[in-house]
Amino acid sequence: MNEMSASSVRKIVHIDMDAFYASVEQRDNQDLRGKPIAVGGSAARGVVAAASYEARAYGVHSAMPSVTAKRKCPELIFVAPRFDVYKAVSQQIREIFAEYTAVIEPLSLDEAYLDVTHNLKGMEIATEIALEIRAKIKQATGLNASAGISYNKFLAKMASDLNKPNGQAVITPKNGPAFVEALPVKKFHGVGPATADKMHRLGIDTGADLKGKTLEFLVEHFGKSGPYFHGIARGIDERQVKPNRVRKSVGAEDTFSHDLHAYEPARQGLQPLIEKVWAYCEANGIGAKTVTLKVKYADFHQITRSKTVPTLLRGITELEEIISLMLAPIFPPRKGIRLLGITLSSLERQASGTEPQLRLAL
Repeated sequence: MNEMSASSVRKIVHIDMDAFYASVEQRDNQDLRGKPIAVGGSAARGVVAAASYEARAYGVHSAMPSVTAKRKCPELIFVAPRFDVYKAVSQQIREIFAEYTAVIEPLSLDEAYLDVTHNLKGMEIATEIALEIRAKIKQATGLNASAGISYNKFLAKMASDLNKPNGQAVITPKNGPAFVEALPVKKFHGVGPATADKMHRLGIDTGADLKGKTLEFLVEHFGKSGPYFHGIARGIDERQVKPNRVRKSVGAEDTFSHDLHAYEPARQGLQPLIEKVWAYCEANGIGAKTVTLKVKYADFHQITRSKTVPTLLRGITELEEIISLMLAPIFPPRKGIRLLGITLSSLERQASGTEPQLRLAL
């Protein structure tokens, strides 16, 4: 990568709250402190929305079925989510961000990118900005945040995971390309399990392997993601931090380790995806009118089903009902189902003052 002048280097900070929902519960209930807790429902179809670090030590993580979590950690304490509280805390955190920059791109209630290249405090060193923000969050909320600092979004996101919990890390332009080369592709942000498996089959295990592939090769095998992978393999990511953006759509999908043949496992497999897309909309004050269900069978044949409602979805319960109504008719399937996905489109800003119904979020 060409040497960049100091004036041309962007300063991007990625802030990620540590075990956010679980930490709020432990903050507010001293009986839960130091114990393995999971925010979510303990019922058969429950999903873990967040796990405390004590629970993570047992292998419990977000999006895990609650029955699996309980099996991994018999002492696990399930706590019902209080999303009104999480959203209020998130707003406190957002106000702290706004003291430093107007260029804030929220990803969820507990995570955001900040472009502090030209910040409101006139501070030149982004690591000092991140330290101040984390200290103010701790003072205002009693909660820990981790941060990643770099010259682009991809590396800032990767850096925020390096010293979790309650830490921060910086990846400089000088170190960025080497950092990426040494990183297993399965740890790349934006590379899910299915893509990582595909890369592995193509002989791509590390960033160095990815860097060794031509743009043409990556476009051939990964389509529109090819140019992105070609860039990040070299430590390059030109994406801007986009404040107050309204995307055309927001989606999530998952490839299952075993093909699904029955309705109930499929519905349970969709739940974390529902939570994820709804959390994005909620964090960004966005509503949706169109819901699309994507189904890919074992033979890679793919179908989609869509429904558009006249007004913005009122809450996650309505989204769940629509998904269930679209999912039910495809059972029993002619072949096993290997992938399910959900996309919300016809997105609009929520009217000021509206309070969409909240539930689990990832």
